Amino acid sequence: MEYLMRAISSSHITETVARLCREANHVLGDDVLGLLKQARATEVSETGREVLAQIIENAAIAAEAPLPLCQDCGTAVVFVDIGQNVRVEGDDIESAIQAGVARGYRDGYLRMSMAARPFSARENTGNNTPAVIHYRMVPGERLSITVAPKGGGSENMSRFIVLKPAQGRPGVVDFVVQAVSEAGANPCPPLIVGVGIGGTAERCMEIAKRALLRPAGQPSPDPETAELEAELLDRINALGIGPQGLGGSITALAVHVETHPAHIASLPVAVNLQCHSARHKEAEL
Repeated sequence: MEYLMRAISSSHITETVARLCREANHVLGDDVLGLLKQARATEVSETGREVLAQIIENAAIAAEAPLPLCQDCGTAVVFVDIGQNVRVEGDDIESAIQAGVARGYRDGYLRMSMAARPFSARENTGNNTPAVIHYRMVPGERLSITVAPKGGGSENMSRFIVLKPAQGRPGVVDFVVQAVSEAGANPCPPLIVGVGIGGTAERCMEIAKRALLRPAGQPSPDPETAELEAELLDRINALGIGPQGLGGSITALAVHVETHPAHIASLPVAVNLQCHSARHKEAEL
């Protein structure tokens, strides 16, 4: 049986990634803006409401100008779903994506933040590459790309632990809430909290970050997981950290939990905090 492969040019991939880098840094999604406006209406702190109003105004200015939403234009994290019937023509897909990141950050006048030799010289690479790329092979003949710039302040607050299975759900809740509490103002709340549960160490960390790609505030389709998300959101907002850490009732806009089966001896839990500038843009080729 002969299988037909759909060809996608590497130049098309590069152009798309460059555009997504600019758009992600300039335009905040309607899902996040909706939650911010809702938070402004319900926040009990007058200072918190003012902070939220400024965040919303900043988003409008950035989109219109266009200008970066934040001075920290982040590490370029790229999620790629490759259809099994896709063939990339020209350069390899990795080179095409890296070239797109370099072009997008240069042409968009976005801050370059990547430092080579991270434990010694820390020399800026000059074009915000290399990007961190996560690949998945999927059925079909489409290529989906999501660019999610991740700021250093929120990424620095990432946490991971392997709990004892007997600690179960209470242990998971306590760890996630503690991670947010210890982070305080550092990740620029209000947050979207990505939580990964299960898998191995690297898988758990990845699904915690991938959880941030879900439309903000959309609950998990699994009822048990959605119930956990709701409990975590209530517990986190009861901390009183508030917008920008200045106190209030809205520390997180949403909690997104993703799970993966785990070894019988393990209960891995990862927390990936996303600041209020929850940036990601997607395209399908």
